[in-house]
Parts: sequence; C-alpha cells; structure tokens
Amino acid sequence: MFTGIVEGTGLVRDIENRETTRRFWVETPMLASALKAGESVAVDGACLTVVEHTPRRFAVDVIGTTLERTIAGTYEEGTRVNLERALRADGRIDGHLIQGHVDGIGHLVQCIMDGEFWRMDVRLPRDVASLTVERGSVAINGVSLTVSELVEPDVCRIGVIPFTHEHTNLGELRAGAPVNVEGDLIGKYVGKVLAERAP
Repeated sequence: MFTGIVEGTGLVRDIENRETTRRFWVETPMLASALKAGESVAVDGACLTVVEHTPRRFAVDVIGTTLERTIAGTYEEGTRVNLERALRADGRIDGHLIQGHVDGIGHLVQCIMDGEFWRMDVRLPRDVASLTVERGSVAINGVSLTVSELVEPDVCRIGVIPFTHEHTNLGELRAGAPVNVEGDLIGKYVGKVLAERAP
C-alpha cells in the first residue's frame, strides 16, 4: 500500500528486454540504500518488487500484464520516474490510499501555468473516469492529486503546486504524454457494490 507522496525520483538504466518480461535498473542514490530485495516500491505508481540492489540503484522485473497496463513499456534509458516506498503500518497517510495497481494509461491533454501553479488536464481511462468525482482523489504517475474539476466526462483537471512540479516527473510532461492512472480506491468498491445491486 502507498500514499502517493513521492519520496524521490530516479533514472531508468540498463533496460533488458526478455521474452516475456523486462528488467530495468533505477538509479536513485537517495532511496536505493534503504531498499532490500523482495520489498515493494512504487515506480510511477506501479507496485514493483526489488529483485537486486546496490547502494545507488535497484532492479525490478516487469511482466507482460504490467507492461500492457502501465507506461513501463515506454521507458527508455534516462527516463525519470517517481518513486515511493511501501507504507509502513505505523506511518502517516499524507496523500490517499493507493494500491500500486495501475488501472490504465491516461494522456496529458494540456498543461497551463496559472499564476504560481500549473493546471493539468488528463484524459482518463474509461473505467477510471466513471468513478472520478470533483474534489476526489486520483493518482497520476503515482502522485496523489485532487480532482479540481471534470472538464469532460473523461477529462479531469488537477492543480500542481511548484514543489510537486519540481520534485516529481509531472513537470516534464508535455501534451499527449502517457501517464499511469489509478482511480480512487473507495470509488472502485462503491462502484462495484452499486453495479451488483443494479436490476
């Protein structure tokens, strides 16, 4: 379980495409030394397992399903990724509960500076859009964000403050860029219950 409060970023290194999986290393001196093999780490919001590590970087294996559902298949040497270690049971939840199970790939429609912050419009996957509400939560590339407005049925608007813009990879996104999207956990369960009760 995660909270969407990004602890740092890393750079993708040494990508190895195998028959059904993809292994890549993430260079992140600040976080790598705190990780151990077998631990979970969110990479752009996708929960992955550390399979190897050194004091400066760690490796993960990504299987076919994750490659299809997330942007991990688009990573290139030097891609900057958002990182968060798994939530400890005694930790504070500063963002919102995130499983690290990416629901699908969305796309940045536009990013406009509005005074001292950025307004970003993101087109959501259909199943996520149906559960997204104004002032609700959504995770974009693993970042916990508040939906300020639904500008279209499948497009949400979020505000990004300068700190988040600078300390995550959201500041590098350009119109059309793919992003990992995870919908609100509570919304998923409410939607399932309502669907099962429908005549």
